[in-house]
Amino acid sequence: MERGQHTYQEIMSQPHVWQSALSQYLVSRNEYGGLITHGEYYGIIVTGCGSTHYLSLTAAKLLRHCNRDVVAHPASELLLYPDSVYLYDRKYILIAVSRSGTTSETVRAVEQFREQERGQVVTVTCDSTSPLAELADIVFAVDDAQEESVAQTRSFSSMAVVLQQMVGLCHTMIEGTSGDRLPDVVKSLLDTHHDLAKSLGENKNIKKFFFLGSDALYGIACEAMLKMKEMSLSYSEAFHMMEFRHGPMSMVSEDSLVVGMISPQSAKHDIQVLKEMQDMGATILAIGQDDTDFEHHIALPDDLPAWNTPILYLPVLQLLGYYRSLFNGQNPDSPQNLTAVISLDDI
Repeated sequence: MERGQHTYQEIMSQPHVWQSALSQYLVSRNEYGGLITHGEYYGIIVTGCGSTHYLSLTAAKLLRHCNRDVVAHPASELLLYPDSVYLYDRKYILIAVSRSGTTSETVRAVEQFREQERGQVVTVTCDSTSPLAELADIVFAVDDAQEESVAQTRSFSSMAVVLQQMVGLCHTMIEGTSGDRLPDVVKSLLDTHHDLAKSLGENKNIKKFFFLGSDALYGIACEAMLKMKEMSLSYSEAFHMMEFRHGPMSMVSEDSLVVGMISPQSAKHDIQVLKEMQDMGATILAIGQDDTDFEHHIALPDDLPAWNTPILYLPVLQLLGYYRSLFNGQNPDSPQNLTAVISLDDI
């Protein structure tokens, strides 16, 4: 079997699978809308493990558009340190995100949430028959997004598409069809920038990878970092854009690729950070809705609402990690020391 064939196919299949995600979102949209609008709850908690924890970070930032208190915690924190998460006399909506729906910490955290009658559970998953789906009051399941590969690519992005639409439901003045464009946009991005991802991934002069993003884009930066790290075993880190100046930039040199996820809200400042890193010798890859004069730039549509764009920053970076993995002699389908599902008997 050719190394990485599953990962490549899964990355490139995202236009089709995102369409399935949008269809599955519609199945439970009204029920979720009723819960958000009329349910009695103090706040929303979003949880997951590994990649889905990073997705939770992005979802929590976006869900604050619902004018609710929303936080993200790893599932292990909910399970082991509940007093640091919950107020004892308040009700919550718990949004649990898991590709398999069987991850030990997430399932056990939801079971504990149920046992303690803390509120209602919404599950976002890629397995509609999983234990996590069975524990939920409302389920968004994108079964078509399941993968052969250990590393998450289309599963992560498909669940992100669903979560973004859940955010859109909270808006009072919202372009209701803006999500319908996402499959075509991601296809264009993958086709247009495929060669760029390959050339940067195979660039032997690049030894270190830094992914920068703020607000909702920080979780996406973390996921891009994880894909590079777990698939290719490369030095890879993620930071908030402005925080990168406060120490981490000391690592930047001519052997660095700095990927900047430019936010429309802070584009002026984000671009300035990237220019400073370029002056230090780094290769820059800028991604965003704003024009830049960097040599490597991925332009996103400038007419999509901010809540519906974060996942568009990621797919080309998945390709970057894929090609770096092959360049390093790794198999992205089966990264070293990793399994698709983490099961802990004693948690």
